[in-house]
Amino acid sequence: MASGKTPRARTVARAAIRHDEKLARDRERLFALSPGGTPSLPIEVSTASLVEPRASSMPCPRCGGTLRVDEHTAETLGGALLRVARMRCASCGAQRRVYFRVVAALPS
Repeated sequence: MASGKTPRARTVARAAIRHDEKLARDRERLFALSPGGTPSLPIEVSTASLVEPRASSMPCPRCGGTLRVDEHTAETLGGALLRVARMRCASCGAQRRVYFRVVAALPS
């Protein structure tokens, strides 16, 4: 049976931290399912020069902070040539990779 005591401040703070960590994990999972989150679901761009501006305009899914591009490489993953932007959040320090595929525009 629950007593009528109010919870201690430490108990409330730990519960808030657990809630924030769970929310961050859920946001990470959602990011992995969105375009660019995995090699099987890359973001399509018309030229390689659009990879870094596009990647750096994305907010950090964990905290909403600014993502900075550490490295931008071309890699063959699963038989497809993809551009990979390795990024780090300026706020929380989380590292992530965002995947892009360069799709050439057809002449009209």
